[in-house]
Amino acid sequence: MSTRIFKLVPAAADGDPNWDRATNQGVILVRARSPADARIVAAEAEADFLETDAKPGDGVSTRFASAFRDDKLYTVIELDTGTFPEEGPREVVEGTICNPLKQAVRRQPGGPK
Repeated sequence: MSTRIFKLVPAAADGDPNWDRATNQGVILVRARSPADARIVAAEAEADFLETDAKPGDGVSTRFASAFRDDKLYTVIELDTGTFPEEGPREVVEGTICNPLKQAVRRQPGGPK
């Protein structure tokens, strides 16, 4: 399946109470298969309890709570700018996701991968 570039943009105002349950990560660009897949790719770049020593239980994930997966907090826009190649791995291509366990790296267009 081919991939495309999507921009995830905060849709809720800064004072929206929905931000109390998820972190506003700002604008993120991802390479993904669809708008729904773009939300998953961004959420996968965030920390998950399964990746820490503070596991709530075997087989329990916290990815469902990501702001990226909530359409009240983030909107997804497909881009057709040519700045980033559409073909390639599903990944964050621009932006920084605050995650103490792993860091999504900001890349410059045409830079090393």
